[in-house]
Amino acid sequence: MNAFRLLFLCCVFYAPSVFADPALEAVEAFVRDELAARRPGKISVRAGPLDARLRLPECASYQAYLPNNLDAGRLAGNVNVGLRCLAPARWNIFVPVKIAIETDYLAAAVALPAGRALQKTDLALRAGDLGSLPATVITRPEQAIGKVLKVALEPGQALRQELLVLPVVIRPGQPVRLVFRGAGFTAANEGRALNQASEGQVAQARTASGTVVSGIAQADGTILVGTSP
Repeated sequence: MNAFRLLFLCCVFYAPSVFADPALEAVEAFVRDELAARRPGKISVRAGPLDARLRLPECASYQAYLPNNLDAGRLAGNVNVGLRCLAPARWNIFVPVKIAIETDYLAAAVALPAGRALQKTDLALRAGDLGSLPATVITRPEQAIGKVLKVALEPGQALRQELLVLPVVIRPGQPVRLVFRGAGFTAANEGRALNQASEGQVAQARTASGTVVSGIAQADGTILVGTSP
């Protein structure tokens, strides 16, 4: 072990000053700020505790940060947040943080079969802690209404993003209207769909002349070929 590393370890574990409450407060304030614009509901943040044997040099300027493996969108439950001292000492540690986010989420109001296009009456609001729920739980009705269930749900079961798909608007063999749009022009033609597509997906169709074209499926079942206004 070189002399520099030995000196660092001595400073960290044997310095006389203990880890101060202001440092934990800095971590909590940082996490609240990160969550304020991203998570709905009542937020509770508690940093620590740390190992009672930990000793660190006194610090006048703290900087909390998210580790590379922690995205702000995943701030819930039990996480570790980085904290570094900027002055007068220089050290860096990870602080355990418990985050509780009490909010409403969407659940099935009744038993729902697979393949059902969700309506407002299918949904019920439930209260819970996002930290104990799947990260993909749905919290806003507009994220679910009109989408189709991939699996059946029991009453009270939470709705999750991966359980829903957009409804199919184009099916193979159906007649479709093709809208060609480019710089300074708009034209239309008729064709027959070659594949299945939901809104926003790539759809292909064959025109009466036999030409195959590709475009983006629209909610009304048309295919938009070209995106220039």
